[in-house]
Amino acid sequence: MRRIIRKNNAAFLIIASANLVVALVSSFILPPKFFYDAAIIAYDKYNLIGYFGSYPLSILFYKVTGLRHLPFSLIALLQFPILMYILRKIGIPENFEKINIKNILVYLGIFMIAIFISMPSKEFITFLYISPIVFMCVNQKISLKKTIIYSILLLLIFGIFFRPYYLLIPVIGGGMYLVSLISFKSKTLTTIFYGLLIAVFLSFSHGIIKGKYLSEISREVANSERVGSSDANSIIISPVKTDTWYGETIGIFYGFFTVNIPVNGLKHILSPQIVIFIVWQLLLFYILLVRFAKCLLDRKRYPKELFILLIIFAFFIVQGVFEPDLGTAVRHKIGVFPLIYFALYYESFRKELQ
Repeated sequence: MRRIIRKNNAAFLIIASANLVVALVSSFILPPKFFYDAAIIAYDKYNLIGYFGSYPLSILFYKVTGLRHLPFSLIALLQFPILMYILRKIGIPENFEKINIKNILVYLGIFMIAIFISMPSKEFITFLYISPIVFMCVNQKISLKKTIIYSILLLLIFGIFFRPYYLLIPVIGGGMYLVSLISFKSKTLTTIFYGLLIAVFLSFSHGIIKGKYLSEISREVANSERVGSSDANSIIISPVKTDTWYGETIGIFYGFFTVNIPVNGLKHILSPQIVIFIVWQLLLFYILLVRFAKCLLDRKRYPKELFILLIIFAFFIVQGVFEPDLGTAVRHKIGVFPLIYFALYYESFRKELQ
């Protein structure tokens, strides 16, 4: 047993160390478009600093910590090991050194962490903030009820102060849970389908109150200014205008499938980095879907695991409403990587606790 643990630890250390090198050199080799957000956060040329919103709070965080004054390579040297330490504390799954699809997904996930967290990043803050939800799930001393209450509060607070669309996650996730209690033949797909319908209903409600639908004021606005630009090769544009109820419905479903099952993204065959992200996303979605089905089937045995997967799929649905392009969608998934990491290996972590 100790030998297996040593192998797993050694594999994790090797992968983390190799990607630390990637994080260190990223700022010297990545194209400028990777640093748009980092430049806004580090230099704050537009004086956005404040207490509400992802940019204002990120700028405040990097100013208070003093990290904004450091070269990006040094920021990577500080940030990346912290995130690897968090994953290490969540647990290292058995057979982590073996090459299989699940492990490869995590290896690539760690590689993407090295890329996206190698600079001032909103995802670094998200990763840190989301991690306590996972720690509550691996801690058997914390009851399911407390885990749910504290997690929902964390998501709501994060939505109020940092990213407003996180406010939708508890609503969609809660609705999906209630739907899952009803007996259906294809319970997993039906639960996700109704989650999408809840997102559509929320967007309709926003349209009635504010005059515009959710994707109309987010993704469509962001992409309208980017069409034809050099960094717009993976943008998500709805096949119909989203200024009508049926257009918004189509747009949300189209966005969900484009972000999470992006087979239409294979048209970017000449862009290897996009193809890699697409394959990673397709395999990740499939494996999480299978694990979601397993938890729904045996919810008494996997209550916390089901809770995490409901959050993940609610997040995936929200991405279908708001994400402007595939690259941004993948980057935002890195922010919730602790949830994904736990969902992929929850059986292994259960054995560790036993």
